[in-house]
Amino acid sequence: MITKYIRASMERAKYETLEDGMFYGEIPGFQGVWGDGDSLDECRDVLQGVLEEWIVLGLQLGHPLPVVHRGGFVGGR
Repeated sequence: MITKYIRASMERAKYETLEDGMFYGEIPGFQGVWGDGDSLDECRDVLQGVLEEWIVLGLQLGHPLPVVHRGGFVGGR
């Protein structure tokens, strides 16, 4: 279940190439979840790691997580 949530969330990620050639990625609707890297693959790996830590922390603190369905963002509380 958590794997599907992470996969669906990562499908929403938006990436861009910065002026210095680095890659930046974030997931809309997930405040503070972003990553960067020298390559798109590295950026994706960093972003997924940040997402996983963000989920764990949110659960530990009792925060509601955004509702995500494969192919779309439904929202959060």
